[in-house]
Amino acid sequence: MSAICEMVIVTEPLIQSQSPANYRRPIAINGVPSAQRHPSEIFKNARQFPGFCLYEAALIPQSLLAFPNPPIVLFPFVLVLFSFRRPYRPTRSSFLFNLYILFAMTIVLTPYWSEGVQKLKMAPQPPPKPAHGLLPPAMDSSIHAVRCLKQLRSKDKSIEKYIYLTQLKDADHNMFYHLCLENMAEITPLIYTPTVGDACLQFSHNYRRPEGLFISIKDKGKIRSILQNWPLKNEARISVVTDGSRILGLGDLGVNGMPISIGKLSLYIAGAGIRPTSAVPICLDLGTNNEEFLQDPLYLGLRQKRVPEAEMTEFMDEFMHEMSIAFPKLLVQFEDFATEKAFLYLERYRNQYPVFNDDIQGTGAVVLSGFLNAAKLSSEASGRPLTDHRILFFGAGSAGVGVATQLMSFFTLQGMSVEEARNCIWLVDSQGLVYEKRGRLAEHKKYFARRDYTGAPLTDLLDIIAYVKPTALLGLSTITGAFNADVLQAMAALNPRPIVFPLSNPVKLSECSFADAVEHTQGSVLFASGSPFPEMKYSGQMLYPGQGNNMYIFPGLGLGAIVARASTVTDTMVEASSLGLAGSLTKEEHAMGLIYPQVHRIREISAEIALKVIRASQKAGVDRNTDLRSLSDADLTKVIQSKMWSPQL
Repeated sequence: MSAICEMVIVTEPLIQSQSPANYRRPIAINGVPSAQRHPSEIFKNARQFPGFCLYEAALIPQSLLAFPNPPIVLFPFVLVLFSFRRPYRPTRSSFLFNLYILFAMTIVLTPYWSEGVQKLKMAPQPPPKPAHGLLPPAMDSSIHAVRCLKQLRSKDKSIEKYIYLTQLKDADHNMFYHLCLENMAEITPLIYTPTVGDACLQFSHNYRRPEGLFISIKDKGKIRSILQNWPLKNEARISVVTDGSRILGLGDLGVNGMPISIGKLSLYIAGAGIRPTSAVPICLDLGTNNEEFLQDPLYLGLRQKRVPEAEMTEFMDEFMHEMSIAFPKLLVQFEDFATEKAFLYLERYRNQYPVFNDDIQGTGAVVLSGFLNAAKLSSEASGRPLTDHRILFFGAGSAGVGVATQLMSFFTLQGMSVEEARNCIWLVDSQGLVYEKRGRLAEHKKYFARRDYTGAPLTDLLDIIAYVKPTALLGLSTITGAFNADVLQAMAALNPRPIVFPLSNPVKLSECSFADAVEHTQGSVLFASGSPFPEMKYSGQMLYPGQGNNMYIFPGLGLGAIVARASTVTDTMVEASSLGLAGSLTKEEHAMGLIYPQVHRIREISAEIALKVIRASQKAGVDRNTDLRSLSDADLTKVIQSKMWSPQL
């Protein structure tokens, strides 16, 4: 026998209004109409349900019902239903046994408003403790947290720390996320970039147990049945989906890309309080063109080349349709698709489903945020207006073009037209400066191809810098050391405070290090990277590198979209997430010269971003949780914070 611990009470307002403030008295409990009787009388009707037996019920104090949205605490002798395989007649012994259970229970029911109806739901309960004798006598959760952290720090390799944390998450996810929240700066690089790159490369060799959904091209035509195998379909709210075709700067890793989906979702949970049971990591196995993996006997994916685009698109159409049916409240994040496919599928599905691409939109949003703060500091030093900034991108893939598209918002926010904003951006790819007269260009590069240059190809980065005279140099090329001493000195010669953002991941593929950027600009650089670098002292002053990590953006963006139940993720919602991040710096962080906030504040930052995202969704009319529209910012922030899951030790 097992106790049923969840009860929903449907209520009605005293006046004919669908405002949460008018909630007063219950009209039905578990579907049993009250007929305007006392709550204790309502409970008696529970006997009519076959297979259930009611023992005792306490009254819901009427004083609690006199307040809008009151929390209701049900103490022992509230309503407890016990489930049996067949109709059951209680005996004295079973009554006494369940009476003993009742005295150990306290249930908190929290009111919420759903589709015009006030309801009550059970507040999260602490995890059950093992029975006496199953733990050592002196076991203490707070001390165990110290023990786990010490075990983690005893590992001398990052990949070993990753494996330890993965095992800890499987064994005790509350402890895992507790450690994450208490040590964000230390653990984030271990569960995501840069360590996740090595985890992907070694996935088939280090694999221990299933985590997430694997859907292959062989499942085409029966994807629905695969999705139905997910054990927590009703709780699914966020999915990170990759096909492993362009993992970080490591190339086509096939099914070995699954740690990317897992790692991103760990950051959703740690950074924004998404419930662990709501996360669905998915890897789509459409083959791989990586010969090393195809020849590896331990490789866990299909041993075939990637399928043609037409076949992949048919598969993706079926996948997205079936996802919307199996998980109707799900937000989908595309991650690390090859450049052309990333743009193709974002445009194909963004207006049909709640979906966004973190490489294109998330990276752009986080860089826009850092650039907003860096540009102000650069303009203060130079005395030039913000409209004079000129941005040079070294790298023109999906991330580079996505960031460039997002950074146009920086100029339009200053009152410039879209065309004027586009003319402030230059792209460099593997063949040099991107311009129209150069010849055939990939579709995604055409928008930013220069029309004002018709000369011979410019292929050397120093020559391009001399021609463009940029105030900002952004790297998304995955070419290690591309920003060498000459490049950095050239930027410093042009600007009192040059903006240099080497954004490629992981660290070993970064265009330059923080130390090199500081040294070759005599400490004047405004720096942000994709992966973490240590702080350093220069000329007696402590300097702090910014990290333009997408984890500042996507947890809050996802949380806001989920709470608003957005039908689509609009460009204005993404821009709102960026502006929310840019405005989240504290006075102390400004004084330190930071362009991004400190990562240990990630929950606070995510709540601020979620607020901005929800308001943007409301303005765009894509929010389906319309009850939130009437709330003040303060009340909406409380709602957001109430949705954020926290680990309980």
